[in-house]
Amino acid sequence: MCGIIGYTGTSNALPKMMKGLSVLEYRGYDSVGVAAQRGKETEIMKCKGRIGALEEKLRDHPIEGSHCAIGHTRWATHGGPSDENAHPHRAGEVILVHNGIIENYKELRAELADKGVAFLSETDTEVAAALINDCYAVSRDPIKAIRSATARMKGAFAFGILFDGHVGEVYVIRRGSPLILARGADGYYLASDMTALLPFTREYCAMKENEIARLAPDGVRIYLSDQTEVAPDWKTTTMTPESAQKGGYDHFMLKEIHEQPQAVVKSVSPRVGKTGLPDFSSDGIEADFWRGVKSIQIVACGSAMHAGLVGIRLIEDLAKVPTTVHIASEYRYHPPIMPDGTLVVVISQSGETADTLAALRYAKENGVPTLAIVNAVETTIAREADRRIYTYAGPEIAVATTKGYCTQASVLWMIAAAIAHATGRISDEKAREVVQSLLCDVPAAMEQMLSREDRYRKIARGLIDHEHVFYIGRGVDYALSMEAALKLKEISYIHCEAYAAGELKHGTISLIEPGTPVLAISTEKDLFDKTESNIREVRSRGAQVTLICRSDIPVHQETADELISLPVSSDAATVFSALLAIQCIAYETASLLGCDIDRPRNLAKSVTVE
Repeated sequence: MCGIIGYTGTSNALPKMMKGLSVLEYRGYDSVGVAAQRGKETEIMKCKGRIGALEEKLRDHPIEGSHCAIGHTRWATHGGPSDENAHPHRAGEVILVHNGIIENYKELRAELADKGVAFLSETDTEVAAALINDCYAVSRDPIKAIRSATARMKGAFAFGILFDGHVGEVYVIRRGSPLILARGADGYYLASDMTALLPFTREYCAMKENEIARLAPDGVRIYLSDQTEVAPDWKTTTMTPESAQKGGYDHFMLKEIHEQPQAVVKSVSPRVGKTGLPDFSSDGIEADFWRGVKSIQIVACGSAMHAGLVGIRLIEDLAKVPTTVHIASEYRYHPPIMPDGTLVVVISQSGETADTLAALRYAKENGVPTLAIVNAVETTIAREADRRIYTYAGPEIAVATTKGYCTQASVLWMIAAAIAHATGRISDEKAREVVQSLLCDVPAAMEQMLSREDRYRKIARGLIDHEHVFYIGRGVDYALSMEAALKLKEISYIHCEAYAAGELKHGTISLIEPGTPVLAISTEKDLFDKTESNIREVRSRGAQVTLICRSDIPVHQETADELISLPVSSDAATVFSALLAIQCIAYETASLLGCDIDRPRNLAKSVTVE
């Protein structure tokens, strides 16, 4: 969840730390800090709050002349946001920044306290620093100390470590949490993800589990578990510095909403064969693989899980393959039956989501084939899954996902078509129709919806004075409603819940009172009459209703207070248009309330802890 960055080389380190931390703030922004070497001394500057608070401290107490430093922006786990709990942490001769959670920190802390170690914070990170320092006091070798200490740690971590006496050297190790090395013209870097490194270089190397790396001005060496030394496998990312900038938009979220039409094309087009049929051979997945799939279990968290709920309808309707969706954090504790022919599909924007990774490993341990749908290349989930499909959404900086969810849904739609076609459930003609719908109709419809800002803003004005909002829908629209409710509450802080429209009268309708906002989604024509009946039930009790509905359905004036009409060039175009509308309504509501849209309180982008 936290963000870490480091540098060693010939340039001034502090500007690089501050630039990288400003990019990494979406991973956590409860506190921030840096540790910078100046000769044989290392100075630590840290504080509660965002990077602006640290910049203010550095103006009063500048750190100059440093060519080696580490930095951290925190999402609080052990201990609340405070100066004391902020990273970096020093213990003796060790200074450390950390992303992850040390699960057995209490036992380790008690053991170290018995040895006379006094702790200044409530964090598990200080315990990790103290344990490494304890091991270092024995071996006087950074590599041996890190290896000995981490062998006793349970949990997930990515560490950036400085040792007194090792000038210009940064040591790193990861287990369960992401970490990337990079090579620039003026030195070497480490960071939690590539976006923080784009201002400096595009050449990177993804660290593997339990590898230790030593970064120095003269190069990088990687040490494997058996003490073998290897050189980094440097690669060049296709991401550009511009892709991680706002590009003139007020917020990253708004920029990413507007990038969705093109993101769908990027996700779908590599999976279209020369004859216009679904073709995943570029992902190493042939038609025979799809023919062997008898049931699917989709495992994910948050919005990715909501994309999976859309996927159920697509896969079962088109391919007639039984499909279930499971919350990743629950999957291992009540695992479903996995008969022969089961495929476990894990979905993760970051490729590092801890609960999803644990579910993936559980499936593999039980001999079940796995497929990962991820955006980030060279991530743990991408590497460990038997097969992987990249969504090609590009960097997503806003904490609340938009194009990540959108591209996941588009890939699931293509998978449904591929299975249906491979098993003969749909004809060539129908398969091409689905593909063309995603490639052409969906982007055009979404572009059309992007021009309705005034409409979304008007609806948002009707929400901002209410404590409670409800979304309702049937079928795939219930799945869309769940994502809509999450978007609204996570960035505007208005309590919002989604309900299957037919369930209202089984209890929830008791919450409806005069003026209560209810937003109804109707993309499935066959279900509109039923949904309209539910709308009339809430309207008769005074609800303020907004209807997001297909444009080819005649809607009586008394049905809704506000109406958003959706393009109907194809079923997919209608669904993705509704998706864009609910994102824009959430965005405009949060904007009118003056919320920090890109960095909602208490949230972080990449959930790398369980």
